Parts: sequence; C-alpha cells; structure tokens
Amino acid sequence: MNIIIPMAGRGTRLRPHTLTVPKPLIPVAGKPIVQRLVEDIVEMCDQPVENIGFIIGDFGEDVEKELLNIASKEGAQGHIFYQDKPLGTAHAILCAEQLMDRNVIVAFADTLFKANIKINPENDGTIWVHKVEDPSGFGVVKLNDEQIITEFVEKPPTFVSDLAIIGIYYFKDGQYLKNELQYLIDNDIKDKGEYQLTSALENMKQKGTQFSIASVEEWLDCGNKDATVYTNQRVLEFSKEKEQDLISADATLTNASIIDPCYIGEGAVIVNSVIGPHVSVGVGTSIKNSIITNSIIQNETQVSNKIITNSMIGSHAHLQGNAESISLGDHSTQL
Repeated sequence: MNIIIPMAGRGTRLRPHTLTVPKPLIPVAGKPIVQRLVEDIVEMCDQPVENIGFIIGDFGEDVEKELLNIASKEGAQGHIFYQDKPLGTAHAILCAEQLMDRNVIVAFADTLFKANIKINPENDGTIWVHKVEDPSGFGVVKLNDEQIITEFVEKPPTFVSDLAIIGIYYFKDGQYLKNELQYLIDNDIKDKGEYQLTSALENMKQKGTQFSIASVEEWLDCGNKDATVYTNQRVLEFSKEKEQDLISADATLTNASIIDPCYIGEGAVIVNSVIGPHVSVGVGTSIKNSIITNSIIQNETQVSNKIITNSMIGSHAHLQGNAESISLGDHSTQL
C-alpha cells in the first residue's frame, strides 16, 4: 500500500500562521495535522504501508525533513514531490505518479476525522464521506441500493445527497488511476479551469469501476483559525477517550491547575495559571499568571498576565496584557 498526500497550498485562510509554515504542519493537540492524518490512515490499513508521498510547493528543506520523518515513524519510505503550479487536484496527485504502481490511498492534508474503519483492499475503490446538513458547498455522492456510488455531484444547488466527500480515497489499481489522470492532462480536460480528480472518478465509474463509501463519525476542518481551534478541541477529546497521557513529564507545573483534556509539551513552564479545558501548549512555552481555555499555543512562546480563549498563538511569540480572542503568528510580540 502507498499513500499520496497533496499539500502544496499555503493555506491563506489560516494566515498569519501559514506565513512561516504550511498549513498541514500546524500542530493540533501537539502533533502536525498531516502527521495525525498519516497515523489515522496507517491504522486503517490491514497491510503494510511501504511509501508515503507528499506533494508540496517550495516549502524549504526543514519542512521536507519533517515530512520524511513523519513517514519514517510509520515504517514507510517518504518521498517529496513538487507541484509548481496550482493546476488542480488531478494534476497534484499525478505529481506522485511513481507511487501509483500498486493500490494507493490519496488523502488531502487539511482533513482530520474520527472513524472506526478498516480498508477492504479488494474493493475497486472507496471514497470517504460524511453526512452534512447543508451539502450545497461540497462535492457529494449518490448511491444505489447496494451502497455503490452512482453519481458525483459538485456543490449541488438543489438537494441530491447529503453525503459529502471529505478528501480521502482508496484505489485498488493505482496504475489505472494514473492513466485516467494522465488522460485529463493529455486532452486538456478541465473543470472550473483546473484538472479535477472528480473528472477521473466519473470516467472510471463510467467504465465499470465500482466505488463504495466509508462513512466517518466526525469530519474536522482546519481551514481557518476558529475551525482549527475547534479541531484541536475535538482531537483532545478523542485522546481523552483513549486515555492517552497528554502532559509531558518534562513540563514544569508550579501552582498550576490543568483542566483536562489538555496537551502540555516538553519543557513547558506553567506558573500561577489555570489551563484548560481544550488547550494545547507547545514545547518550551512559558505561561505565567494567566487563564487560558480552548486555545492552541505553539512552541517557545511566552505568555504572562493574560486571559485567553478561542485563540491560536504561533511559535516564538510574546504576549502580555488583557483578555481577548487572539490569532497571533510566529515571532510576534503583543503587549
């Protein structure tokens, strides 16, 4: 089994946090989004994952090393591929064509989910979906009585289905997928000005490929600050359900009250403060004389005399002052 993860976008809706790191490397409950995605997918596989390919832009050597390390932690060989121009999802996936020599999972890196799913490798293909209240803003699927997909509909103006595609796909025959993606490029077949994966899926379906669905219990978005803070909240709750220890033994807690669930990273120092619930505190961060709830604070940041809620604070930032809702990027100072 191989995994392909397109993640070339910079995540403009999550600025200023994505000015210094790509969105999939923003930490949620102490781990980068893309690392959590990889871990969840590997857990769903009944066969070893041999290769993981990350399709990126010009993110720099440090990001590439971190991605390769994420793959290595799962016992897989990591690969870096580049998408130089935003030409669509089909084009992005095809950048990793060398990994399409066997069955393959494609997972877009801004998606986290809660599910109890095992992949059936004998299915032609499987598409992960989640039932949504308003499907008009999503790509959705229609099913027959055997729960096989009969139609893909992009952002339906009238109701046709409430099963939204969440951005994770399994293909039994990676070479077949590669050929269909290449067909779009060779024949300049675009939808809304880009080469789209859904166009290839429709062609494969018309040729007899039977796509089944895998339904997830929760679908979590990291598209903007509020959505990412909420995702952090839910992931902390999932970890609590699994009875995972999220507070580092190397953290220093002095007259500190931690209201679970919270993540406290290595070397964090918390003094005279109340933290939680639903707070993630990064490595080496110092918090003094503060009350913080429902927030993400990244690495090596200093916070003092603050009341903070529903906030994202980057790495190497300095905060001191009054209560407010904040979205503060890396290397910033707020007094």
